[in-house]
Amino acid sequence: MRHTYLVCYDITDDKRRDKAFKACKNNGMHLQFSVFECDLNATELIGLQRDLLDVISQADDQVLFVNLGPTENRGERVISALGRPYTKLDSPCYVV
Repeated sequence: MRHTYLVCYDITDDKRRDKAFKACKNNGMHLQFSVFECDLNATELIGLQRDLLDVISQADDQVLFVNLGPTENRGERVISALGRPYTKLDSPCYVV
């Protein structure tokens, strides 16, 4: 069964942050600077967590996985925002 996860990270080093971005981008949709929405089954979740563990410093960095529940029968996905309006990021993001 697939679940939707909000994956958010706070990574102190630019190189580690770029690698974490790539790992998350390969598994989900980029919502904000360090926030991704990922629809994952159990195997994919473990794979993403393993990829991120290989990248981060466990003493300095943090990655949060917020389980939003099953992807099936969830209804329409609605994102609202305070301040600047939310806009879907359809343009490609380049990490150098």
